[in-house]
Amino acid sequence: MNHELDFPAGIWEPFARSRPPVRCSPGYLIYLQDTEATCFYFLKAGKVKSFIQSEDGGSRVLNIYTAGSLFGEAAFFDELPRVSSAVALTPCEIVPIDRELVAQEFARDPELALAMMKYLARTVRLLSGQVDQMAFRPARWRVANYLLTLSPGSGPVSCTQEDIAAAVSASRVTVSRVLNEFARRGWIALGYRTITLLQSEQLKLLCKL
Repeated sequence: MNHELDFPAGIWEPFARSRPPVRCSPGYLIYLQDTEATCFYFLKAGKVKSFIQSEDGGSRVLNIYTAGSLFGEAAFFDELPRVSSAVALTPCEIVPIDRELVAQEFARDPELALAMMKYLARTVRLLSGQVDQMAFRPARWRVANYLLTLSPGSGPVSCTQEDIAAAVSASRVTVSRVLNEFARRGWIALGYRTITLLQSEQLKLLCKL
């Protein structure tokens, strides 16, 4: 789920102006599901995964965030416990954004507050779209769409079959079958913990069917 495609590049940079980033190693748990949200985060560098866990230990990937993204903002603004957890996938630099910093930047630039409202509304819209996709779309469509959210163009993306299975609500066996089909068609190349998109236009065409 990428809901920043039509936001100007660097729009959230002001949040990182006055505070140094916190450096995180891969695997670092940034926040936990069901905890209090005293801040949200600007991702200055690296990749972060957000995910939800069920009571039986199952998990589902919600999003993969890249540099320039905000994450963890929903629970911060509605002041309810977090509905997901977040973990660093790569070495990361993150800037915690608390209420003092939000008030400071919104006072300095009211347009930033309007952009934040649009961002939050877009989150709700795209989460609703995800529910629709999971309920009504076939596995091939869901896998192709997820790969495109990681990389709209050609090139390698870092993910495992388990990550994809959790993200698209399918079994690992189903995901493996779909990926092998895409590879046979020459649309992707499979590697160790990576998938290289060779013909992203074919994946986009599949998603339009």
